[in-house]
Amino acid sequence: MEVPLKIHPLSRLAERTGLDKQLSEEQLAFIDKLEPLNIEARYPSYKERLMKSLTKEYCAELLSQTKELQLWIKNKL
Repeated sequence: MEVPLKIHPLSRLAERTGLDKQLSEEQLAFIDKLEPLNIEARYPSYKERLMKSLTKEYCAELLSQTKELQLWIKNKL
């Protein structure tokens, strides 16, 4: 069994898997929007600023789009 790579940048992960060539412009733009949130959430110095920018509505939108992208990726596997 192959061990998954420990890669945090979503765009790099998409490149390594070849999915970047199949993603739509909208999906690529979403990954570009989501990726900094992943990085900022990992570091305490960015967390407070990040928390202030995340409204309930914005989080709901991100979650919905993330679920759509996750389903798309699962269908490609």
